[in-house]
Amino acid sequence: MLRLEVAAEDLLRTRFAVSPLFELGGLLRRLNGLAPLGPFARLRPVYARLLAETELDAVVALHTVWYGADFIGPPPAGMQQTIAADLATVRATPLPVARREIERALAQGPRVGTDALEVLRSDAVVDRLAAALEIAWRELLAPEWPQLRAICESDVVYRAGRLGEGGWAAAFSGLHRRVRWRDGAVELADRPDPADAARVRWPDDGGGPAGDGVRVVPSDGEGLLLMPSALIWPGIGAYTEEPWRRALVYPARGVGALWEKAAGGGGALGELVGQSRARVLLALEEPGSTTQLAGRLGLAVGAVGDHLAVLRRCGLVDSARAGRSVLYRRTALGDALAAQGAA
Repeated sequence: MLRLEVAAEDLLRTRFAVSPLFELGGLLRRLNGLAPLGPFARLRPVYARLLAETELDAVVALHTVWYGADFIGPPPAGMQQTIAADLATVRATPLPVARREIERALAQGPRVGTDALEVLRSDAVVDRLAAALEIAWRELLAPEWPQLRAICESDVVYRAGRLGEGGWAAAFSGLHRRVRWRDGAVELADRPDPADAARVRWPDDGGGPAGDGVRVVPSDGEGLLLMPSALIWPGIGAYTEEPWRRALVYPARGVGALWEKAAGGGGALGELVGQSRARVLLALEEPGSTTQLAGRLGLAVGAVGDHLAVLRRCGLVDSARAGRSVLYRRTALGDALAAQGAA
């Protein structure tokens, strides 16, 4: 078990963030067979082409079952993190740091091909890997990012509401089945199964994959970095070392629907109210704004607004203002209809 002790000053400095490159790393691990692909299976042909035409195989070599080189997935600064900022951080990596992490990955992973090894031994390795990451982002994940970011942002809105209602204990409630708040600390019950996680750094607790040892990480007064993720589902990641310090990467609320229902329609509910309107209602398993819903579903903002107006007139959704946003949520009637109609 991992126990992250949290002092009062940590709570003041705990913050949320999203990471485009972390999500890309999670997708690459899945495409490389380290975790299920789910709705992203359609990207296999693009991935195969990139492996043949670019130096992406060298990037993939740095993602092993229990380790991922930090310099190709640096910690994000906040919720507005961009892929451009991530790539700039990668390119600024000192060569000795990159070489140290490369050697660690090579020691833990399978044998690497000659071409990939040439890239990883090159003096220009940092720039070459950054270039491969940029191409992979553009062709694999950039089209998906608005939807995935919207899911992560919705999670943060939800947890901010929980924080206001019941403090950090409430905000951590339901974060993940392995996570709990107890006696002034965040506890992670055991190691994740490597097949569950997208890319993790799980500190050695002396207990193996399902060990019963306890590793206590004392407070440093710098807070925790909480990072909702779409690609880590259904696992969880934990970091306690530089450059990440103390961080938890967890599945964003509502992302399970993305994996379990891979862009499906609305089932019987769709036959009743129309497929697009049914998708909007089903997506409101967690509250969301018009813009967030449009991002999740790949629909125009105006179309989502029209659907929400109809659903509201029918008593299936209501709305409430949260800061500058108006969040929509299902009513009890909407929950009942969604539960019955989507079966």
